[in-house]
Amino acid sequence: MHVAAYHSQPPPADQGHADPLYTSVGHFLAKACSNTCSTAAQAFAQLVQPTARFQLALDALLPILDSPRSELPQRILVSYILYSLYAPHPITINPFKSVLFDTFVKERSVAIHLAGEGRASDSEQLVWVLWKVLKGDGDHLGPYPPNTLARESLPPKLRAGNLVLDEEKAPLTPTSRDALPLQSDVNQVEGSNLTRDSPVSPEEDENTRRLSQGLTLLLAARERVLTLSEQRLLNPLIPQLTSPSVLTSLDLPPIIAHNPTIATPLLINLLTLPPSDATNAFLDVLAQLPPTLPSFDVLGRLLREMTPTTDSIAGGTVTVADVVRMEVLGPFIQQCILWLDRAEREERDGVTSDDRFAKGVQNLCRFYSALLKLRVVDASSDADSAEIAHFALRNSRFEEANALYSVLAASRF
Repeated sequence: MHVAAYHSQPPPADQGHADPLYTSVGHFLAKACSNTCSTAAQAFAQLVQPTARFQLALDALLPILDSPRSELPQRILVSYILYSLYAPHPITINPFKSVLFDTFVKERSVAIHLAGEGRASDSEQLVWVLWKVLKGDGDHLGPYPPNTLARESLPPKLRAGNLVLDEEKAPLTPTSRDALPLQSDVNQVEGSNLTRDSPVSPEEDENTRRLSQGLTLLLAARERVLTLSEQRLLNPLIPQLTSPSVLTSLDLPPIIAHNPTIATPLLINLLTLPPSDATNAFLDVLAQLPPTLPSFDVLGRLLREMTPTTDSIAGGTVTVADVVRMEVLGPFIQQCILWLDRAEREERDGVTSDDRFAKGVQNLCRFYSALLKLRVVDASSDADSAEIAHFALRNSRFEEANALYSVLAASRF
């Protein structure tokens, strides 16, 4: 079945307005982009009867996918829905594959053309999503909302010009060459992989696939704990995913909470990039972390990390440990104390009934005691230890706080 033939015939002019189902689908698409792709696809399947899905996709979904004026999250969602309607089967027999492929080629051509002019296409993320779907990895997109996928930055190797599909490795025919928009312009772009007579090598194709899988896992690391095999796959790809970074500072707290072993090398790579506002934002996020075991684990590792980086103020060479010690540790300790004081008040007022306060005090005191043993902080320095000493004294009913205060007090007399 060739969908392009159907797609060339526009739907009846009043059908989208007269049929309540089409109206419902329109409202659904406007609101569903904040849900995960898989949840939205399931909702679409429940909204539309199986016998009506194909025709409705032709009339209501394909025009959205085909129009550059449509919102990017909606185009991403439509791509996933068209894939999901036949997801139990290989993408090769999906009747919408030809339309997905045509859109992929068209949007990639535009992106490469703009790249040749030094500009970026607004549809880079759509090209990557379509590439994932057409490669047979559409299920990797299910856990993420279209809104998230639409605003994710892509590493250079996953930009449109580097994404090639297996079916493109045959020589171009005159008919297929004419079907590619802006082809004459695209062929002039230096280093473009679009022309089929010079496809990427199998090694490059495999590297691109692995990098795409790594990006998917990095997105997943914000939502859940990665398995050991997933961590082993992601770890060696972190340098490519952080230069330039595909993450924002808001992504760090959930990654630290779920995957501290991934967060540590991730932060090391981010903090060794040239100083920028983004680097300062990453440091600010570290200083605001809650007093939890993953936070202490990550901060403790960073405070021992000897990888060289650039001092953002003086411009000299320092280590990651120096930067975290100077820029993060003091504000982090202060924030932990404020967080625990607030937790104590809430416990006293009956707002909470868990043991977060007690556990937090114990973990913070153990963390600071470890820093003393490693000589990261100086027990005799008021600048380093005055605030934590008062905190430990106030909470000396806990064994860990009492032990910490004893060490701090002994160093002063």
